[in-house]
Amino acid sequence: MNLNDLPFAPHPLIRGPIAQTIAASRFSGKSLLPERTLHKLKIDPQNQLMIFEMKPEQNTGPLVLMAHGMGGCSESAYMKRIAGKLFARGYGVFLMNQRGSGPGMGLCDRLWNGGSSGDLDRVVNYITGLYPQRPLLLIGFSLSGNILLKYLGESRKIPASVYAALAINPPIDLKISSKMISEGSWAGTFNGYFLDMMNRQVEAMVECLGGAYRPARSAKTIYEFDVLYTAPAFGFKDVDDYYSQSSSKQFLGAIRVPTTILCSKDDPFVPEGVFRGSRMSLCVDYLNPDFGGHMGYISKSKNPLGDRRWMDYICVRWAQEVCKGSAVEVDPLKQEGY
Repeated sequence: MNLNDLPFAPHPLIRGPIAQTIAASRFSGKSLLPERTLHKLKIDPQNQLMIFEMKPEQNTGPLVLMAHGMGGCSESAYMKRIAGKLFARGYGVFLMNQRGSGPGMGLCDRLWNGGSSGDLDRVVNYITGLYPQRPLLLIGFSLSGNILLKYLGESRKIPASVYAALAINPPIDLKISSKMISEGSWAGTFNGYFLDMMNRQVEAMVECLGGAYRPARSAKTIYEFDVLYTAPAFGFKDVDDYYSQSSSKQFLGAIRVPTTILCSKDDPFVPEGVFRGSRMSLCVDYLNPDFGGHMGYISKSKNPLGDRRWMDYICVRWAQEVCKGSAVEVDPLKQEGY
């Protein structure tokens, strides 16, 4: 996809990266969804993942699996909003809840982390087992975008039906992003927002599963959370070992599935320099607009979908473009909008 064909101009009243990031999360937008089917994917006796499926009437076209960002879940506004827009255009959609998130809170003994590509692998194989003949598109937001890129590049056997992938604002160097979100000028706001959700998820696990790991004290920043919880709970030597093994930057050169990365130059958590210094596979297309913040992208003008959510528009256009001219192409004009 050529970004020049889909330029982004920020709303004049929401121009800066922090304003874009906060406004996008505070003003959720419309998210009307049809009835969903719940799939419970059991990983082991103490862990199961909750996945919601949206089935269109013509249930033969391409599928899209979406995975949320840190502190989010299947019920996050952007997940529901984009899922509705894809569903309205004929795509079957799966909404994945990472370990301990959303409807899966308290159903796992450990909370997910930025390296949880094994769980994504299980979900992909589960879906392709249900629908072996249907193409599957993968979308990962923020921290799940890092997981998606790691999954694609770490020499796993990826099902042939995985057609393309889209990673939105992925923190491909976890240590740098963790430090930026923990120590930046707006650290108090963002750490409070994310840690409130993450601490509740940990408490739910401890309450429901007696053997769940509990940190010695509450973290005050995302970096502290990774030191006190993520690294020891998952058996890493220390937080640097976690960041080193889990950051997707090292895997970008090995990706063999057509993949698009979208990340604005002014993302307050993901500096542009981490991409410039990365070796990317020829299968990776990098979209790098000047503005947008972290998963903000609230535009000056309305897009063809009828709102100012440029990120949503990119997701829909990307799905249409990667399917264009093939047997999996979907005609958006024959569907009613959500």
